Amino acid sequence: MASVSPPGQRALDVPPLAVSMGDPAGIGPEIIAKAWAARAPHMLSPFFAVGDPDAVRQVWEGTVVAISDPSEAISAFEQGLPVISAADAGEVVPGAPDIRGAHCALQSLELAAGLARSGSAGAVVTGPVSKKQLYDIGFTYPGQTEFVAERCGVARENAVMMLAGPTLRVVPVTTHIPLRSVASTISIELIVAKARATARGLQRNFGIAAPRLAFAGFNPHAGEGGAIGSEEIDCLVPAIEQLKAEGIDAVGPFAADTMFHPRARALYDVALCLYHDQALIPIKTLHFDEGVNMTLGLPIVRTSPDHGTAFGIAGRNEAEPGAMIAAIRMAATAAATRRTSTVQ
Repeated sequence: MASVSPPGQRALDVPPLAVSMGDPAGIGPEIIAKAWAARAPHMLSPFFAVGDPDAVRQVWEGTVVAISDPSEAISAFEQGLPVISAADAGEVVPGAPDIRGAHCALQSLELAAGLARSGSAGAVVTGPVSKKQLYDIGFTYPGQTEFVAERCGVARENAVMMLAGPTLRVVPVTTHIPLRSVASTISIELIVAKARATARGLQRNFGIAAPRLAFAGFNPHAGEGGAIGSEEIDCLVPAIEQLKAEGIDAVGPFAADTMFHPRARALYDVALCLYHDQALIPIKTLHFDEGVNMTLGLPIVRTSPDHGTAFGIAGRNEAEPGAMIAAIRMAATAAATRRTSTVQ
């Protein structure tokens, strides 16, 4: 597979990117600030944070530039980290999330996504949030992916969570559901819908004209022809045949334990897996500090670092910004690619 995040590329003619801070008590403010500090060696396109500026000042001694409109971010970008205030998080204690911080995280996400939808921001990059804290204030979505999809008017089944690193892209067909529910959730229709959005997303965001999709089997050894389960025969094979009939390069299902070594990865552009850990274990094993979560199927570009709030190290200056840097780079590259793409 070609490199997912090629070095030395700065997106041209793309509005500044909006980066929502996530939970202000987590590592989001720190890694955003560290990404700005590393903007030159990583050739990062201009971006601005959305959230509580004081949350950044609490964990970083660099310059914060308050702005009120995305258009101000470009001129402010070399002076300091541009920040649009979305809400007052109150007294932020790193590592100690609270309800007020959860409200700030949600308002930051709402504003950043809205700026991307309006075209004022070139893309939205979402910082890590605490789902528990969000659920405590009435958040009803499985995650930020589904929230952003709804705000964009996209049905959940047509929004795809793709995780990407330098040598691997994976898509979990089902995401945050119990493992015991996966078999009853997957269907030909769901697999086809996710695959279509994946193929279109690789064309629009990465410029891959004919994406190669490889499917992992659900059961060990991809079911052994039905001897160890029938999900491959009942769902995967018919879905793959339908995708082929539509002109999509789809192959499989393959035994999942043979799909992620280097020679296998060279044969496809993305691996579609049936459940969360089947997809996320290989990507996090290979690219833990540089994995990016990208939502495909949206009218906007949305990425996120593929890690959580890390409350345990928040405020200690220990957080690695690599995944946030990769998420900003990938968002900028995808936004630039979309400007010349003929795929809608």
